[in-house]
Amino acid sequence: MARFADSEYGKLIRNQFKDIQGSSELAMLAAPSKEELEQLEKAVAIMTPAEKENTNNLADEQIQRIAVDAKIDPGNLAIFINGFTLHCKRK
Repeated sequence: MARFADSEYGKLIRNQFKDIQGSSELAMLAAPSKEELEQLEKAVAIMTPAEKENTNNLADEQIQRIAVDAKIDPGNLAIFINGFTLHCKRK
């Protein structure tokens, strides 16, 4: 995921997935901004080993608590967690 953070290619991807409001939540999974990537790193750094092992089973309340504890945007964390869960279920 970090490979395309704030790169020209990542910006191209984000622009392709913008909605009519200029938001690109889906694209952040493939090409997060530097800030979004830093937020995800903060969240993962404070997660317990059990939370990391069972990320796809975290409840909304747990995701919100992690976001608050990490002082990051809970919406962004939820998007990353949901994207990770979908990716795991696809395998």
